[in-house]
Amino acid sequence: MEETRILQADDAGIAGAARLLRQGGLVAFPTETVYGLGGDARDDRAVARIFDAKGRPRFNPLIAHLPDLAKAEELALFDDRARTLAAEFWPGPLTLVLPLREGTGLSALVTAGLPTVALRVPAHPVARALLRAFGGPLAAPSANPSGRVSPTRAAHVMAGLSGRIEAVVDGGPCAVGVESTILGFDPDGGPRLLRPGGVALEALEAALGRPLAIGPAGPETETETGPRPNAPGQLASHYAPAAPVRLEARAAGTGEILVGFGPVKGDLTLSATGDLVEAAAQLFHILREADHLAGPQGAIAFAPIPEAGLGRAINDRLRRAAAPRP
Repeated sequence: MEETRILQADDAGIAGAARLLRQGGLVAFPTETVYGLGGDARDDRAVARIFDAKGRPRFNPLIAHLPDLAKAEELALFDDRARTLAAEFWPGPLTLVLPLREGTGLSALVTAGLPTVALRVPAHPVARALLRAFGGPLAAPSANPSGRVSPTRAAHVMAGLSGRIEAVVDGGPCAVGVESTILGFDPDGGPRLLRPGGVALEALEAALGRPLAIGPAGPETETETGPRPNAPGQLASHYAPAAPVRLEARAAGTGEILVGFGPVKGDLTLSATGDLVEAAAQLFHILREADHLAGPQGAIAFAPIPEAGLGRAINDRLRRAAAPRP
């Protein structure tokens, strides 16, 4: 394959990216959360190439990105609650896991053979322009090697995937900085938070007028690396830098780079003022910087983050980054 191209986020760049996608190519593009690695969700070969480029296990489903609710309803069965959430939070950082319609033409690799599909309508203007220009659903996990730190800048994508994909559309830094919240529904109809993210749990509960169950539901099928996910973003070890990560630190240990937050000062900080929005937007970039500073013999320590609002998503990513590596 030729060298990965960087495309500008202008009309010519969007048109070129859409053309590559129609040819079965892979193009990374910015969303408000992180950069996604896009491929035609109806093309088995293109979707298989996403898994191969990332080194992602094929039992781990992907999110299909759409330009609007009407296109999303062509792929999944929406009830009143799902439409309420779509009306409130789309376009935006919310993914809904819903029953898959028959005859959609969607590659079975996108759903990992599950009877449900994960759908999102992103808010980023570049992502929306690309989806309109392409004219179909794009399967798009984060544009990084599987299990590693998610990309929030085009340079992050190039550092992990250069030479494995056709192009990156450079739309600048991502504003939200953590992946989308994923919400599904139990067999009895109850809403369930499957992954915390860019939409806070409290906002979802307010929209639905009821509390959400949290975490995977029901018996889990085991794979050789652990329980099989029933939605993206559920692997225990994920978002991991090369250096080991320690959480709830108020001071650096020997050889550690301390990432501060609020009153805890560090070598780097997610937010000196304790702003969770700023911390989420900075998280993956700071994690990469800390990894670089730690070097091959060092480690990273993170100051405590409140478990509320976007802090829930930040802590979820940090716990996965600190988890034992497979």
